[in-house]
Amino acid sequence: MLPLAGAVGGMAVPALLYLAFAGSTAPSGWAIPAATDIAFALGVLALLGSRVPIALKAFLLAVAVVDDLGAILIVAFVYTEALDFGWLAWAGAWAALLLALNLFGVGRLGLYALGAIPLWIALQNSGLNPTIAGVVAASTVPLKHRSGRSPLHEAEHGLRPYVLFGVMPLFALATAGAPLGGGLASALTHPAALGIAAGLAIGKPLGIAGMTLIVGRLVGVALPGSPSQILGIGCIAGVGFTMSLFVGSLAFADPAMAAPVRIGVYLGSTAAALAGLTLLMKVLPKVSTTASTPATDPSRPFIAAEERRER
Repeated sequence: MLPLAGAVGGMAVPALLYLAFAGSTAPSGWAIPAATDIAFALGVLALLGSRVPIALKAFLLAVAVVDDLGAILIVAFVYTEALDFGWLAWAGAWAALLLALNLFGVGRLGLYALGAIPLWIALQNSGLNPTIAGVVAASTVPLKHRSGRSPLHEAEHGLRPYVLFGVMPLFALATAGAPLGGGLASALTHPAALGIAAGLAIGKPLGIAGMTLIVGRLVGVALPGSPSQILGIGCIAGVGFTMSLFVGSLAFADPAMAAPVRIGVYLGSTAAALAGLTLLMKVLPKVSTTASTPATDPSRPFIAAEERRER
Protein backbone atom coordinates (compact mmCIF):
# COMPACT_ATOMS: atom_id res chain seq x y z
CA MET A 1 0.00 0.00 0.00
CA LEU A 2 2.80 2.44 0.84
CA PRO A 3 4.66 2.13 -2.49
CA LEU A 4 1.36 2.49 -4.33
CA ALA A 5 0.50 5.63 -2.37
CA GLY A 6 4.00 6.99 -2.87
CA ALA A 7 3.85 6.34 -6.61
CA VAL A 8 0.48 8.08 -6.93
CA GLY A 9 1.80 11.11 -5.08
CA GLY A 10 5.01 10.95 -7.10
CA MET A 11 3.02 11.20 -10.31
CA ALA A 12 0.32 13.69 -9.29
CA VAL A 13 2.44 16.38 -7.60
CA PRO A 14 5.04 16.64 -10.42
CA ALA A 15 2.24 16.86 -12.97
CA LEU A 16 0.55 19.67 -11.04
CA LEU A 17 3.86 21.47 -10.56
CA TYR A 18 4.56 21.21 -14.29
CA LEU A 19 1.16 22.68 -15.11
CA ALA A 20 1.84 25.55 -12.70
CA PHE A 21 4.94 26.45 -14.73
CA ALA A 22 3.94 25.55 -18.28
CA GLY A 23 0.21 24.92 -18.26
CA SER A 24 -0.57 27.88 -20.50
CA THR A 25 2.39 27.28 -22.85
CA ALA A 26 2.77 23.51 -23.24
CA PRO A 27 0.07 21.69 -21.25
CA SER A 28 0.47 18.35 -23.01
CA GLY A 29 3.80 17.70 -21.27
CA TRP A 30 2.28 17.21 -17.82
CA ALA A 31 3.20 13.49 -17.73
CA ILE A 32 6.91 14.01 -18.48
CA PRO A 33 8.05 14.57 -14.86
CA ALA A 34 5.69 11.85 -13.62
CA ALA A 35 8.00 9.05 -14.82
CA THR A 36 10.93 7.44 -12.98
CA ASP A 37 13.83 5.70 -14.70
CA ILE A 38 14.12 2.49 -12.65
CA ALA A 39 17.58 1.49 -13.83
CA PHE A 40 19.21 4.88 -13.33
CA ALA A 41 17.45 5.53 -10.00
CA LEU A 42 18.67 2.21 -8.59
CA GLY A 43 22.12 2.93 -10.02
CA VAL A 44 22.27 6.24 -8.17
CA LEU A 45 21.13 4.58 -4.94
CA ALA A 46 23.80 1.90 -5.38
CA LEU A 47 26.47 4.60 -4.97
CA LEU A 48 25.67 4.55 -1.24
CA GLY A 49 26.43 0.84 -1.06
CA SER A 50 25.61 -1.11 2.08
CA ARG A 51 24.52 2.00 3.99
CA VAL A 52 21.08 1.75 2.38
CA PRO A 53 18.76 -0.63 4.29
CA ILE A 54 17.08 -3.34 2.23
CA ALA A 55 13.65 -1.92 3.16
CA LEU A 56 14.49 1.42 1.50
CA LYS A 57 15.87 -0.31 -1.61
CA ALA A 58 12.72 -2.40 -1.90
CA PHE A 59 10.56 0.68 -1.35
CA LEU A 60 12.29 2.61 -4.15
CA LEU A 61 12.04 -0.35 -6.52
CA ALA A 62 8.33 -0.86 -5.77
CA VAL A 63 7.56 2.85 -6.19
CA ALA A 64 9.49 2.97 -9.46
CA VAL A 65 7.74 -0.12 -10.83
CA VAL A 66 4.25 1.22 -10.03
CA ASP A 67 5.33 4.63 -11.33
CA ASP A 68 6.49 3.19 -14.66
CA LEU A 69 3.35 1.08 -15.03
CA GLY A 70 1.37 4.28 -14.56
CA ALA A 71 3.53 6.05 -17.14
CA ILE A 72 2.97 3.22 -19.64
CA LEU A 73 -0.79 3.46 -19.13
CA ILE A 74 -0.61 7.22 -19.64
CA VAL A 75 1.36 6.67 -22.84
CA ALA A 76 -1.14 4.09 -24.01
CA PHE A 77 -4.34 5.98 -23.32
CA VAL A 78 -3.45 9.70 -23.17
CA TYR A 79 -0.97 10.12 -26.00
CA THR A 80 -3.06 8.13 -28.48
CA GLU A 81 -4.74 10.11 -31.24
CA ALA A 82 -6.94 7.46 -32.88
CA LEU A 83 -7.86 3.85 -32.16
CA ASP A 84 -8.46 0.99 -34.58
CA PHE A 85 -10.89 -1.28 -32.77
CA GLY A 86 -10.34 -4.14 -35.18
CA TRP A 87 -6.66 -4.34 -34.28
CA LEU A 88 -7.61 -3.83 -30.61
CA ALA A 89 -9.81 -6.92 -30.86
CA TRP A 90 -6.87 -8.89 -32.28
CA ALA A 91 -4.70 -7.64 -29.42
CA GLY A 92 -7.33 -8.79 -26.94
CA ALA A 93 -7.43 -12.21 -28.59
CA TRP A 94 -3.65 -12.65 -28.35
CA ALA A 95 -3.68 -11.44 -24.73
CA ALA A 96 -6.42 -14.00 -23.99
CA LEU A 97 -4.29 -16.73 -25.59
CA LEU A 98 -1.33 -15.80 -23.39
CA LEU A 99 -3.59 -15.86 -20.34
CA ALA A 100 -4.86 -19.29 -21.36
CA LEU A 101 -1.29 -20.58 -21.53
CA ASN A 102 -0.84 -19.39 -17.95
CA LEU A 103 -4.11 -20.94 -16.73
CA PHE A 104 -3.20 -24.31 -18.28
CA GLY A 105 0.17 -24.24 -16.53
CA VAL A 106 2.34 -23.97 -19.64
CA GLY A 107 5.91 -23.19 -18.57
CA ARG A 108 7.69 -22.97 -21.94
CA LEU A 109 8.92 -19.41 -22.39
CA GLY A 110 9.14 -19.75 -26.15
CA LEU A 111 5.37 -20.05 -26.44
CA TYR A 112 4.87 -16.81 -24.50
CA ALA A 113 7.46 -15.09 -26.70
CA LEU A 114 5.67 -16.29 -29.85
CA GLY A 115 2.37 -14.95 -28.50
CA ALA A 116 3.91 -11.62 -27.50
CA ILE A 117 5.10 -10.81 -31.04
CA PRO A 118 1.64 -10.69 -32.69
CA LEU A 119 0.32 -8.92 -29.58
CA TRP A 120 2.93 -6.19 -30.11
CA ILE A 121 2.06 -5.95 -33.83
CA ALA A 122 -1.66 -5.68 -33.07
CA LEU A 123 -1.15 -2.95 -30.48
CA GLN A 124 1.19 -1.07 -32.83
CA ASN A 125 -1.49 -1.05 -35.54
CA SER A 126 -4.32 -0.29 -33.11
CA GLY A 127 -3.01 3.18 -32.36
CA LEU A 128 -1.98 2.35 -28.79
CA ASN A 129 1.69 2.61 -27.95
CA PRO A 130 3.02 -0.98 -28.15
CA THR A 131 5.07 -0.64 -24.95
CA ILE A 132 2.03 -1.94 -23.09
CA ALA A 133 2.46 -5.28 -24.93
CA GLY A 134 5.53 -6.00 -22.82
CA VAL A 135 3.61 -5.47 -19.60
CA VAL A 136 0.69 -7.65 -20.74
CA ALA A 137 2.93 -10.46 -21.96
CA ALA A 138 5.14 -10.46 -18.87
CA SER A 139 2.14 -10.53 -16.56
CA THR A 140 1.02 -13.84 -18.07
CA VAL A 141 4.33 -15.70 -17.62
CA PRO A 142 3.93 -18.05 -14.61
CA LEU A 143 5.80 -17.15 -11.46
CA LYS A 144 5.63 -20.76 -10.30
CA HIS A 145 5.30 -23.97 -12.31
CA ARG A 146 4.21 -27.39 -11.12
CA SER A 147 7.70 -28.70 -11.90
CA GLY A 148 9.12 -26.36 -9.26
CA ARG A 149 10.62 -23.97 -11.81
CA SER A 150 9.92 -20.25 -12.00
CA PRO A 151 9.52 -19.36 -15.70
CA LEU A 152 9.17 -15.66 -14.86
CA HIS A 153 12.46 -15.62 -12.94
CA GLU A 154 14.13 -17.58 -15.72
CA ALA A 155 12.96 -15.02 -18.28
CA GLU A 156 14.05 -12.11 -16.09
CA HIS A 157 17.54 -13.47 -15.45
CA GLY A 158 17.93 -14.68 -19.03
CA LEU A 159 17.07 -11.26 -20.46
CA ARG A 160 19.03 -9.28 -17.89
CA PRO A 161 22.42 -9.12 -19.71
CA TYR A 162 20.78 -8.17 -23.01
CA VAL A 163 18.75 -5.43 -21.32
CA LEU A 164 21.62 -4.03 -19.22
CA PHE A 165 24.28 -4.10 -21.93
CA GLY A 166 22.17 -3.77 -25.06
CA VAL A 167 18.66 -2.37 -24.74
CA MET A 168 19.31 0.23 -22.02
CA PRO A 169 22.45 1.78 -23.59
CA LEU A 170 20.84 1.91 -27.03
CA PHE A 171 17.66 3.43 -25.59
CA ALA A 172 19.67 6.02 -23.65
CA LEU A 173 21.75 6.96 -26.70
CA ALA A 174 18.70 7.15 -28.95
CA THR A 175 16.74 9.44 -26.64
CA ALA A 176 19.44 11.52 -24.95
CA GLY A 177 20.71 13.63 -27.86
CA ALA A 178 19.85 17.31 -27.60
CA PRO A 179 20.65 19.39 -30.72
CA LEU A 180 20.71 22.80 -29.05
CA GLY A 181 22.66 24.89 -31.50
CA GLY A 182 22.59 28.46 -30.26
CA GLY A 183 19.34 28.10 -28.36
CA LEU A 184 20.68 26.93 -25.01
CA ALA A 185 19.59 30.05 -23.13
CA SER A 186 16.06 29.96 -24.52
CA ALA A 187 15.79 26.24 -23.79
CA LEU A 188 16.90 26.74 -20.20
CA THR A 189 14.27 29.41 -19.57
CA HIS A 190 11.43 27.75 -21.48
CA PRO A 191 8.37 27.16 -19.23
CA ALA A 192 8.31 23.48 -20.20
CA ALA A 193 11.95 23.01 -19.17
CA LEU A 194 11.33 24.77 -15.86
CA GLY A 195 8.18 22.74 -15.24
CA ILE A 196 9.89 19.43 -15.98
CA ALA A 197 12.90 20.26 -13.82
CA ALA A 198 10.74 21.44 -10.92
CA GLY A 199 8.47 18.40 -11.24
CA LEU A 200 11.36 15.93 -11.07
CA ALA A 201 13.54 17.67 -8.47
CA ILE A 202 10.80 19.07 -6.20
CA GLY A 203 7.48 17.44 -7.06
CA LYS A 204 8.75 13.85 -6.95
CA PRO A 205 10.23 13.92 -3.42
CA LEU A 206 7.34 15.95 -2.00
CA GLY A 207 4.69 13.74 -3.62
CA ILE A 208 6.30 10.41 -2.70
CA ALA A 209 7.28 11.35 0.84
CA GLY A 210 4.06 13.23 1.56
CA MET A 211 1.68 10.50 0.40
CA THR A 212 3.75 7.74 2.02
CA LEU A 213 3.78 9.48 5.41
CA ILE A 214 0.08 10.36 5.24
CA VAL A 215 -1.05 6.84 4.28
CA GLY A 216 1.37 5.27 6.75
CA ARG A 217 -0.08 7.37 9.54
CA LEU A 218 -3.69 6.71 8.51
CA VAL A 219 -3.42 2.92 8.27
CA GLY A 220 -0.86 2.54 11.07
CA VAL A 221 1.77 0.53 9.18
CA ALA A 222 5.51 0.64 9.72
CA LEU A 223 7.41 2.93 7.38
CA PRO A 224 10.43 1.63 5.42
CA GLY A 225 12.59 4.31 7.03
CA SER A 226 12.55 7.66 8.79
CA PRO A 227 10.73 10.62 7.14
CA SER A 228 14.05 12.16 6.08
CA GLN A 229 15.17 8.85 4.55
CA ILE A 230 11.89 8.51 2.65
CA LEU A 231 12.33 12.09 1.41
CA GLY A 232 15.81 11.13 0.17
CA ILE A 233 14.38 8.11 -1.64
CA GLY A 234 11.78 10.41 -3.16
CA CYS A 235 14.59 12.59 -4.50
CA ILE A 236 16.29 9.57 -6.05
CA ALA A 237 12.98 8.64 -7.70
CA GLY A 238 13.14 12.05 -9.40
CA VAL A 239 15.71 10.64 -11.84
CA GLY A 240 13.46 10.48 -14.89
CA PHE A 241 15.97 10.40 -17.75
CA THR A 242 15.07 7.83 -20.43
CA MET A 243 11.45 7.29 -19.40
CA SER A 244 10.78 11.04 -19.16
CA LEU A 245 12.50 11.62 -22.50
CA PHE A 246 10.37 8.89 -24.05
CA VAL A 247 7.15 10.45 -22.74
CA GLY A 248 8.39 13.86 -23.91
CA SER A 249 8.89 12.59 -27.45
CA LEU A 250 5.23 11.51 -27.48
CA ALA A 251 3.88 14.63 -25.80
CA PHE A 252 5.32 17.10 -28.32
CA ALA A 253 5.40 16.57 -32.07
CA ASP A 254 7.06 19.96 -32.63
CA PRO A 255 10.84 19.48 -33.07
CA ALA A 256 11.39 22.87 -31.45
CA MET A 257 10.24 21.39 -28.13
CA ALA A 258 12.96 18.70 -28.11
CA ALA A 259 15.61 20.95 -26.56
CA PRO A 260 13.46 22.33 -23.69
CA VAL A 261 12.21 18.83 -22.86
CA ARG A 262 15.69 17.33 -22.76
CA ILE A 263 17.22 20.23 -20.86
CA GLY A 264 14.41 20.04 -18.30
CA VAL A 265 14.87 16.28 -17.89
CA TYR A 266 18.67 16.59 -17.59
CA LEU A 267 18.50 19.41 -15.04
CA GLY A 268 15.70 17.88 -12.99
CA SER A 269 17.20 14.38 -12.93
CA THR A 270 20.67 15.66 -12.02
CA ALA A 271 19.36 17.94 -9.27
CA ALA A 272 17.16 15.16 -7.87
CA ALA A 273 20.05 12.68 -7.84
CA LEU A 274 22.44 15.10 -6.13
CA ALA A 275 19.82 16.15 -3.56
CA GLY A 276 18.94 12.55 -2.78
CA LEU A 277 22.56 11.47 -2.39
CA THR A 278 23.38 14.47 -0.19
CA LEU A 279 20.39 13.95 2.07
CA LEU A 280 20.80 10.19 2.37
CA MET A 281 24.53 10.51 3.14
CA LYS A 282 23.55 12.66 6.13
CA VAL A 283 20.64 10.63 7.48
CA LEU A 284 21.65 7.02 6.79
CA PRO A 285 23.62 5.21 9.50
CA LYS A 286 27.36 4.97 9.02
CA VAL A 287 28.82 1.62 8.06
CA SER A 288 30.62 0.18 11.08
CA THR A 289 34.21 -0.90 10.48
CA THR A 290 34.39 -2.78 13.77
CA ALA A 291 34.47 -6.53 13.35
CA SER A 292 31.42 -8.30 14.71
CA THR A 293 31.89 -10.56 17.69
CA PRO A 294 30.02 -13.87 18.03
CA ALA A 295 27.82 -12.30 20.70
CA THR A 296 26.81 -9.30 18.60
CA ASP A 297 26.91 -10.68 15.07
CA PRO A 298 23.23 -11.12 14.03
CA SER A 299 24.19 -13.77 11.49
CA ARG A 300 25.93 -15.93 14.10
CA PRO A 301 22.95 -18.25 14.77
CA PHE A 302 22.68 -19.01 11.04
CA ILE A 303 26.43 -19.61 10.75
CA ALA A 304 26.38 -21.92 13.77
CA ALA A 305 23.48 -23.89 12.31
CA GLU A 306 25.34 -24.29 9.03
CA GLU A 307 28.48 -25.47 10.85
CA ARG A 308 26.43 -28.11 12.73
CA ARG A 309 24.81 -29.28 9.50
CA GLU A 310 28.22 -29.68 7.81
CA ARG A 311 29.58 -31.66 10.79
